[in-house]
Amino acid sequence: MSDSSFPGWHGTTIIGVRKGGRVVIAGDGQVSLGNTVIKGSARKVRRISPGGHEVICGFAGSTADAFTLLERLEAKLEASPGQLLRASVELAKDWRTDKYLKNLEAMLIVTDGADLFIITGAGDVLEPENDIAAVGSGGNFALAAARAMMDTDRNAEEIARRALEIAAEICVFTNGNMIVESLNG
Repeated sequence: MSDSSFPGWHGTTIIGVRKGGRVVIAGDGQVSLGNTVIKGSARKVRRISPGGHEVICGFAGSTADAFTLLERLEAKLEASPGQLLRASVELAKDWRTDKYLKNLEAMLIVTDGADLFIITGAGDVLEPENDIAAVGSGGNFALAAARAMMDTDRNAEEIARRALEIAAEICVFTNGNMIVESLNG
């Protein structure tokens, strides 16, 4: 989709941090259309439990597109219980090759407490280096802030929260209304 036809949805910073046997995904609540804040309290981090296995998902991009992808991921996890990597790869393959799905505009960060992945519409399932994953308009700010804190005595949740706060101070499409979910590894 060309930039001129895309309606200009911006916003969101989603960060995943793995440290000390815990994985945390945190996201802000801002949804913007152009330069206007449409909503400040959106829930972009969600917990799903397909087949009794808990998974946390955070998304950036179009909300309807992200919900479509989350439903597909949940179906993949029901078909392969407890196999987040396999389900993520199957979703990424479908996303890249399916006529309908390939037009979806979103990115996902997912974790089952052990694995942490970024899933993209380009067919990528990325396991981030340094145990930090970040997407969205403020993703690079949050990533840099979290990397700077990884060698401190802060735990995964403290790092994710502070990194998101820093991103919200810099990125006009990110706010401080946080949703934070965590799982033990």
